[in-house]
Parts: sequence; structure tokens; C-alpha cells
Amino acid sequence: QVQLVESGGGSVQAGDSLTLSCEASGLLLNGIGMGWFRQAPGKEREFVAADTWNGGTLAYADSVKGRFTMSRDNAKNTVYLQMTSLKPEDTALYYCAATSALFTTAEALYAYWGQGTQVTVSS
Repeated sequence: QVQLVESGGGSVQAGDSLTLSCEASGLLLNGIGMGWFRQAPGKEREFVAADTWNGGTLAYADSVKGRFTMSRDNAKNTVYLQMTSLKPEDTALYYCAATSALFTTAEALYAYWGQGTQVTVSS
């Protein structure tokens, strides 16, 4: 079975940094695209970042561009989301997801999802 497990979330102050990790099991990340999404209380889930199977192409939501950096280590079957200059509006449950496509930002094309890790940013 496929499992995606996010970690690294926590409660921080505005301006701080956090790095999230997503470790996959039952699925090799080498050859597939990965994405990060987030959902704040009372809001719909939204796209954050995505990369290609080898991390060569990246896409970011306008709201996080310049502050967040996605990367991966296929040898460790893990993807990361480095977040800097965090803002209260970044507060959300962050999800890691895997797609059968090489690269996509479309939520509907992601077949596997983790349980999420909570990020809370206080002003």
C-alpha cells in the first residue's frame, strides 16, 4: 500500500522558518511528480508547490513564491518544503501528494495524499 507521511510542522512566530518533509512508502518517487497543498480552517484546499519527477521543474502559488522552496531526494524517497518569512496567513494543514503524471499543479490529478502536518504562524 501507498503511504505519504508529512512531518516538520509546528507553531512559530511570523517571520520564522520551517521545513516540512514528506516520506513515501509503497511508492517510488523517482519517475512521478509531487505536490504540496494546504487547507486553512473554513477554507478549501489550495495548491502550494509542485515539481517534476527529478525536481527539474518547479511551480509555486503566487502567495508563496519567493518564500517557499520545494526540493526532493529520490534516493531517500522524500520531498521537502522549505518555508521562510512565514506569515499568519500561511497557517494551515499542509498536505503532500503524489501524481501519476510527471508534473502537474492540478489537484484532481493527484491520486495519493498524506494525512497532513499542521503549521501555525502567530503574529
